Amino acid sequence: MRLHEIAIPIRSPRTYLPIGALSAMCLALASRIPTAPSSQAADKTTEPRNGMVVSVSAPGSDVGLEILKKGGNAVDATVATAFALAVTFPAAGNIGGGGFMVVYPGGKGDPVVIEYRETAPAAASKSMYPKDHDGYGHKAAGVPGTVRGMALAHQKFGKLPWKDLVMPAVKLAEEGFLIDSQLAGSLNNVVATSSDYPELRRVLGKDAGKDDWSAGDRFIQKDLGKTLRLIAENGPDAFYKGAIADQIAAEMKAGNGIITKEDLAGYKANARVPIHGRYRGYDVYGPPPPSSGGICLVQMLNILENFDLKKQGRWSPETMHLMIEAMRRSYCDRARHLGDPDFTKIPAHLTSKEYARELAKGIDLKKATRSEDLAKDIALVKEGDSTTHFSIVDKDGMAVSNTYTLERSYGSRVVVKGAGFLLNNEMIDFNWRPGHTDRNGTIGTEPNQIAPGKRMLSSQTPTILAKDGKAVLVTGSPGGRTIINTVLGVVVNVIDFEMDIQAAVDAPRMHHQWFPDETRFEGRSAHTATVDKLQGMGHSIVGNRQGDAHSIWIDPKTGAYRGAADKRISGKASGY
Repeated sequence: MRLHEIAIPIRSPRTYLPIGALSAMCLALASRIPTAPSSQAADKTTEPRNGMVVSVSAPGSDVGLEILKKGGNAVDATVATAFALAVTFPAAGNIGGGGFMVVYPGGKGDPVVIEYRETAPAAASKSMYPKDHDGYGHKAAGVPGTVRGMALAHQKFGKLPWKDLVMPAVKLAEEGFLIDSQLAGSLNNVVATSSDYPELRRVLGKDAGKDDWSAGDRFIQKDLGKTLRLIAENGPDAFYKGAIADQIAAEMKAGNGIITKEDLAGYKANARVPIHGRYRGYDVYGPPPPSSGGICLVQMLNILENFDLKKQGRWSPETMHLMIEAMRRSYCDRARHLGDPDFTKIPAHLTSKEYARELAKGIDLKKATRSEDLAKDIALVKEGDSTTHFSIVDKDGMAVSNTYTLERSYGSRVVVKGAGFLLNNEMIDFNWRPGHTDRNGTIGTEPNQIAPGKRMLSSQTPTILAKDGKAVLVTGSPGGRTIINTVLGVVVNVIDFEMDIQAAVDAPRMHHQWFPDETRFEGRSAHTATVDKLQGMGHSIVGNRQGDAHSIWIDPKTGAYRGAADKRISGKASGY
């Protein structure tokens, strides 16, 4: 057997700036993103068949691969990779955040979503934030879900002992690992911009922020190693009821935060039924609320199924127009209806083929719809994101698509003193300005307003496509509200236009989210004729850089695995 490792070159430090500040850089980047070919080319000598892990971090991917080689299944490898990324990709890999995991057992039961989204603390309230709240600090943190989520997945599906899955991350933290230029730049940036967070500077800064990190430096995290060792040896209760919970509570008290030991002890992850759709003969599985990803993705695919995209061509103005209009309608429904299902009744019709046909009939094929015309019932006021996704498949065809997050890059910027890990700032994923919905993209609708114990709405869209009972595509992405549209693009590229998986991931991406009423398109400079025609139809097109969709294609004919690490950021596909 041959080890299949695709090392992806590093493009730039992962920093997050306002879209306006990025526009010039995005246009330059978009012009360099290749248009994908329409063939399923493959090198037969480098296609693994026993297992594959694709993530943003080479050490993280290698940890998951080693678990597969030791006889672990895809869920075991997911748990190990998730904990490893908490060490090797601190901007988003985490134990202080939350996320969603889609598990496709591969003929051994029905698909399951492990939902481990953060919750609002008991002391949270609808109007707890001032209008000028910057989204950082202790009060921005929701009750973390990652450790409970990994434990629930392991309980339901795992084969290897829990400790064996967490200890590789312990070793990475205690002994350190050599960082690349992408991580060096990311660490230097967050340390330089976090003067109000001394513990972050101490833990993540080279010599406590006195020097800059460089590629090839060894990054050691002793405090995080101790925390992970407690979790490895004592299970998830160490985090939610034991010594780590005491440290979190003490940190909250010191920083005027509101998470308590009772909040931590009461947290539960959930096993949920996936959102299930059908698209051109393929089964589509995604996360249900409190993620909007599964519903919005299936709704958009249902709309597009009414049109022959392949005949029109991938980069034709007709195809682009239809995709934009599907996005516009789905994101409007997202604002109108979606939130935590324990607090909000979610209409059943949103993913029906009949409803999609009605939405499709409302699309003017020659003219862009004004976003405000879609929601007369939503009052408009006059005038971030750090997530990471990884995909795994094992030798038996069990597939896992996992997306988890701290919200913004490095979350709340709060590192729990003595514990070495960052807390999320997921509370800003609520509609924290109640009743304030505007044309700039701020949403204040009722379904996602803050309430104690409520789970904030997410756009995370870990997705698995299957055919004839076997998984064929495992995908997902970071990117805030752009996530769903990144996944939509990958699915359309593979299914409608038969691109190989690397080409599908490399292809320019597009995003429209209802408001602001504009389309962000990575290929704006490369596809000028199409852009001109879209603008003539009434679309506003701006530049963008969007997501990193680390994906796997399982060839239904040969059974070979093809991994695609996204070239927009560092990453690695490891298989054997």
